Amino acid sequence: MQVLYPRCAGLDVHKDTIVACVRCVSPPMHQEVRSFGTTTTELLALGDWLAEHDCTHVAMEATGVYWKPVWHVLEAEFELVLANAAHIRNVPGRKSDVNDAMWIADLLAHGLIRSSFVPPQAIQQLRDLTRTRKQLVRELSQHSLRIQKVLEDANLKLGSVLSDVLGKSGRAMLDAIVAGQSDPAQLAALAQGTARNKSAELREALRGRITEHHRTMLRLHLQVIDALHHTLAELDAAVGKALAPIRQRARLLTTMPGVSDLTASVVVAEIGVDMSRFPTAGHLISWAACARAATRAPASADPPAFARVAPGSRPPW
Repeated sequence: MQVLYPRCAGLDVHKDTIVACVRCVSPPMHQEVRSFGTTTTELLALGDWLAEHDCTHVAMEATGVYWKPVWHVLEAEFELVLANAAHIRNVPGRKSDVNDAMWIADLLAHGLIRSSFVPPQAIQQLRDLTRTRKQLVRELSQHSLRIQKVLEDANLKLGSVLSDVLGKSGRAMLDAIVAGQSDPAQLAALAQGTARNKSAELREALRGRITEHHRTMLRLHLQVIDALHHTLAELDAAVGKALAPIRQRARLLTTMPGVSDLTASVVVAEIGVDMSRFPTAGHLISWAACARAATRAPASADPPAFARVAPGSRPPW
């Protein structure tokens, strides 16, 4: 079988150790295996060791998040290949870190590893921000549900009258309840806007059994919600700053029906702005796991690109 990369290496990456196998078929022909730690000093030593063997290409599996520091240290010196572990699974037999590293090196030398998509560092950072934002919004929703649960336990049917318990009217009533107010008429009087038209329903809904325990639980959840809103504001500012160099490209996405500024930022964070990595629209759709969209896409659609990502591949993080 033809050797495409005569001087390459395979890395078996773990949390605290990296087993590296250098495979050189050009003179002097040899194969060497060595173990390294995962501290920055050890990673720099790994880079120096690979450079001593004149390696041009280095492959590693996408192992949790442990491959990322290795990638960041080595990407300036070598052509790196990130492999999906499911695609390079070894044949049944004795399994060890050394054998895995040697197997990865052999596959890489013959060009048998399909590289996963690793976006530029700026896009990776934007992705971290948008995914963190998604998690914070999810936590907000969870605390909102827990507040609703506390209200139901106190037999306060506020959610049956107000569409948003944490809206202006609902929040004013919750704050008053936490402060010690329990009179339904006084609480209903805090309604704002169109909620004032529901005074009778609110008075009946706010007639419950409020205990000090309920007030404590509501206060704690509201404090967390306020902190999450504050963090979201800071996060949105950070996303805006990260988007600044590519804001014009992100805005192009908003010309599509149903794509908001927030959605556009998430799309850019997930697929980047360099479509040359996808050879066809089908490759991009498959990578994004949008099979249904693929069946609706016109066959003659001019495809955006992603060269090294094959159908069925998924991002390793």
